[in-house]
Amino acid sequence: MSYGTKAAERLANKIILITGASAGIGRATALEYAAAANGNIKLILVARRLQNLQKLQNDLQSTYKNLKSHISVLDVSKIETIKPFLSNLPSEFQKIDILVNNAGKAIGKAQVGDIEQEDINDMFDTNVKGMIALTQEIVKDFKKRNADDIVQLGSIAGRDAYPGGAIYCATKFALKAFTESLRKELINTNIRVIEVAPGAVETEFSIVRNYGDVEKAKQVYDGRIPLTAEDIAEVIVFATTRRSNTVIAETVIFPTDQASASHNYIRKN
Repeated sequence: MSYGTKAAERLANKIILITGASAGIGRATALEYAAAANGNIKLILVARRLQNLQKLQNDLQSTYKNLKSHISVLDVSKIETIKPFLSNLPSEFQKIDILVNNAGKAIGKAQVGDIEQEDINDMFDTNVKGMIALTQEIVKDFKKRNADDIVQLGSIAGRDAYPGGAIYCATKFALKAFTESLRKELINTNIRVIEVAPGAVETEFSIVRNYGDVEKAKQVYDGRIPLTAEDIAEVIVFATTRRSNTVIAETVIFPTDQASASHNYIRKN
């Protein structure tokens, strides 16, 4: 996507932290920011898979010679690791300008009564507790500077619950409530709080939800034309490159064959 010179100027030399950057929406967002800024940007890319982060870093720096990046293993569900991670950032990466809370997961489709406690803990620890812990640490510096952006990756599941999604939906409803409270708490600042809530996006998300079963994951999109990670990345970058007086507070993004979490048009072959 072409954003023009204004977007590049607004992103120039900014430091952006993206969680869950090793694949999917996180990876696409890193690439999109690099393109929008013509490489004149600093990216902090974190996730659980170091090898994927290394490949992303190599891809970015082979295209944009002036781009600076820092990669690190960070599992936000391990809350005790968040403060040490932030404290140990290299000095040139410490004044974060944009936080993209992208890390999240759905596990399984079991209905209430049959949901594994381990899956419940994993989703809440990542989607809610880890997201809150990281935001709490970073917002302290944002308040000192009275500026910067927080991007929350929500979901249509945080607005429209569905059978088999009780826990995942609950985590995304929690994210939405937290985000709305945070936005209201920061109303007397120049900090922007932005929620991007996708519908059906084809990424590794469905593979994780189906416990690594690729064939089951593919079936989710049979007869569908889902969104891509790049579609969501474009919206994130667009929202954070608007004039500082403009907050795109909430964006719900559907593919054209979806109208709610459960109302989809299935094309017949």
